[in-house]
Amino acid sequence: MSLNKPSSPFPTTGYFGPKYFCDRDDETKSLISKLQNGESCLVLGIRRLGKTALIHHVLYHMPKSWNTIYLDILHTENEYGLLNAIASGLLRSIPEKSIFGNKVWDFIKSLRPTISFDPLTGYPQVGFDVKEPDKQIKDIFRFLAESSKPTVIAIDEFQQIAHYPEKNTDAWLRSLMQTLPQVHFLFAGSQQHILSNLFSDPGKPFFKSASPLKIGKISEAAYSSFIIKSFKRSGSDISPEVVAEILKWTQLHTYYVQLLCNRVFATGERVIINETWQQEANKLLMENEPFFIHYRSMLTGPQWNLLKSIAKDRIVREPTSKSFVEKHKLGSPSTVLRSLETLQQKELVFKEYDENGNPFYSVYDVLFEQWIAGKFAF
Repeated sequence: MSLNKPSSPFPTTGYFGPKYFCDRDDETKSLISKLQNGESCLVLGIRRLGKTALIHHVLYHMPKSWNTIYLDILHTENEYGLLNAIASGLLRSIPEKSIFGNKVWDFIKSLRPTISFDPLTGYPQVGFDVKEPDKQIKDIFRFLAESSKPTVIAIDEFQQIAHYPEKNTDAWLRSLMQTLPQVHFLFAGSQQHILSNLFSDPGKPFFKSASPLKIGKISEAAYSSFIIKSFKRSGSDISPEVVAEILKWTQLHTYYVQLLCNRVFATGERVIINETWQQEANKLLMENEPFFIHYRSMLTGPQWNLLKSIAKDRIVREPTSKSFVEKHKLGSPSTVLRSLETLQQKELVFKEYDENGNPFYSVYDVLFEQWIAGKFAF
């Protein structure tokens, strides 16, 4: 796998190798072990915790005796889109100049697709015009199963198949996968409730077909060490105390830690003090304010008030309790419940469970939460 060097030691998108990847050692070892032992796996976690980077990290460390293929199906709307994503992902993941790569390209071309190249990335893009895309998908997977090497296919945003207009995609796809002993799957996605339903409902074809791995936030100790070392390699100094403040403000949420550290690094300061990151944090809030105001326009009064209240408390365990409703003047518990359902559907609020299995609610976007708490303190 050939990787470019990022412009910052804190990239916010893409995977650039172990040097730019923080921790997740246990998760990586667990996934690799299960895949090598013939299990398919499912990675669960709230949005922007680094699931996609973890997938690439796992694929990077798979034995060279394996074929590794990554595809993201978030943009797909039906089985035609799925077919195009699978074929494109295959061509992007297998080097064309390798022996197997030549076979892959010859095989895909034999299916008579339209192949173009992204003008920005140079990646191949495959498009099919067929009546029954499921047949081509089955052909591709069976072709991979014939390889002398075992194969792992990572499918990101797998919950998207639940939105397809075709009714039986999960059924025939699961049946197909059961006939491919040399091909193992690594599933992941951002909509936990849909993924959980796909894999935990006894009435669904994918019921218990993958070993689940729930990822949480990276530990403060691990992230602190990573940040200090990354700044030091680039010639900047940052103290553990300043890092602790950054991690507190970003709530150890991977994307926001990376984003803020990226901005701090871009200042070029050789000694990072609290004022440095605070100025950058404030700039981020100001930049995103137009989007946050738009969020407010999407909501009714009760919904907005509930969102502000959850942002203020940060972690809410009983949103319909008398104490919470009265504290924030939210009306009736039934109104709160309806508003909460809407906020979850719009992915502004998420439901999660603590280490004891107790549910709680929080705002998805850390920047949004910080903006609300600062602008609408009450």
